[in-house]
Amino acid sequence: MNSGPYAFETLLVDIADYVATVALNRPEAHNAFTAEMLQDCRSLWGTLRSDDNVRVVILTGTGDKAFCSGIDRNEPFTALDDTPTLYGTSNNFMYDDPGDWLGPKTNDLWKPVIGAVNGMACGGAFYLLGECDVLIAAEHATFFDPHVTYGMPAVYEPMKMLGKMPFGEVMRMSIAGSEERISAESALRMGLVSEVVPAEQLAEASNRLAHTIAANPPWAVQGTLRAIWAAQDLGRLGSRNMAASILSAATDKASLASGVEGYTSGKRSEPRIR
Repeated sequence: MNSGPYAFETLLVDIADYVATVALNRPEAHNAFTAEMLQDCRSLWGTLRSDDNVRVVILTGTGDKAFCSGIDRNEPFTALDDTPTLYGTSNNFMYDDPGDWLGPKTNDLWKPVIGAVNGMACGGAFYLLGECDVLIAAEHATFFDPHVTYGMPAVYEPMKMLGKMPFGEVMRMSIAGSEERISAESALRMGLVSEVVPAEQLAEASNRLAHTIAANPPWAVQGTLRAIWAAQDLGRLGSRNMAASILSAATDKASLASGVEGYTSGKRSEPRIR
């Protein structure tokens, strides 16, 4: 674990059977992110892009209290001239979004990422959750955005979460601040998460899904992933213009032939009903 290109101070990385399990590793600070974690995430996502031994990623937090509590306000970021600032620049016209390097999609990782939410997820955690493909939550997980409570506008985080939650739910969470928290069951009801399990079953549930996905041909999975995100980001008409090129790029003849052979054989697995 954590050797070679996957040795990081703020992340734990384990790779087995085409699945990379990544844990934010600052439990003493509720897995809040720092400038170092930003760098580690950026490096990790970039490395995973070209690692054919990884087909699926599970992203979680260390411990059972928090997935991520956002930016660590006790460790100010610095501008290029080493001037201490909260967001990485002292010039408002040259604003550096503090969460830019956190998310896998922002860093062009187009492999499925399963977010296993092991506790509190708030504020800057949505840079990560907003770019996961599937979310599974422990029963005690909660979601909220405290920005407005502390006099800060919530901007980037709710923009990312609009792809995960209904408009009204994003609005309510963002303007209620710290005074309301969304439970795991409410998150399931609104479609933010696809499954809720007891905390002790979270790793098992996320691993089961990850290995189910990893067993499928990677080109087919990654092409499907890219198509769905294109539709989300560009809308129906915009994504249709890309559909043919995605289909062409993601169609692997060997995988297609194997799939046809498997279908015509008549053999079928026993699917899990959820």
